[in-house]
Amino acid sequence: MPLKLLVAVNPASGGTDKTESIEQIRAFCQAHETELTILMLTGTADGKHIEERVAQTKPDRLVAMGGDGTIKLVAEVALRHNLPLGILPTGSANGLARELGLPTDLTEALAVATGSLEQPIDVIEVNGELCLHLSDIGLNAQLIKYYQQNNWRGMLGYARGVVRVLLRKRVLHVTICTPEKEISRSAEMIALANARMYGTGAVLNPDGDMADGQFEVVLLRQFSWIEFMKMFWRFRPFDPQKTEIIEAQSVQISTRRKAYFQVDGEYRGRITQVDARIRPGALRVLLAHPLGESGS
Repeated sequence: MPLKLLVAVNPASGGTDKTESIEQIRAFCQAHETELTILMLTGTADGKHIEERVAQTKPDRLVAMGGDGTIKLVAEVALRHNLPLGILPTGSANGLARELGLPTDLTEALAVATGSLEQPIDVIEVNGELCLHLSDIGLNAQLIKYYQQNNWRGMLGYARGVVRVLLRKRVLHVTICTPEKEISRSAEMIALANARMYGTGAVLNPDGDMADGQFEVVLLRQFSWIEFMKMFWRFRPFDPQKTEIIEAQSVQISTRRKAYFQVDGEYRGRITQVDARIRPGALRVLLAHPLGESGS
């Protein structure tokens, strides 16, 4: 029986026209005797439309073509139906694809999405929402709010956002509870990291592993340019007085005052409470190499 793919395409991802790419997908699937259904996303009720098309076509695999937001949207449906997830990264940053060691070349990515190497990865459930990559409270979430609010683009927009955030940053007073302990800290940012790095390439969680059954709570206790630059120089250890990393399978974080909050690059407003737990091996993903062997 031919492999049946349902490919959900975000036509706006990466700011490029997808017409040629879709024709390339059709040609690839025809050459490899793969049954193909393409669903163009519109930004309105996309999750519902993916669910309806899954019910209609009964695919063997779901494939997301877009950036991290598109991947997350399709992954939510894949989780509910226990379907393997393929990824064709066409976003601006492609942070998750980079983390998983996936190719950005479309033909190579299609070969992976129709290949045989499938691996379960962990996901985090954060305030009832799926998190594949990184969520955080404080500085970065504030940066994402400004970035999206002002429709900034590229590294220049990112740099403008960094300057604005640093001028307005404030210390958060938080209580962090895990099943093992409760601690109080002052910090400028707290991240829940299922992965190692942001889409910019900044490594926040050097020892992160998306298949180890846990996540890390990373506390940026005191911002310094030296610590910030270390995020771009892999293997440079953080100063434990300024950056603290706590391994966890579940955590509850409380803040005294409302703080900026984001999940997988999407600003979620200001919160005073975050509840998170790991879901080990919950998502089946098609990979080019087993995790830990991708060279990423």
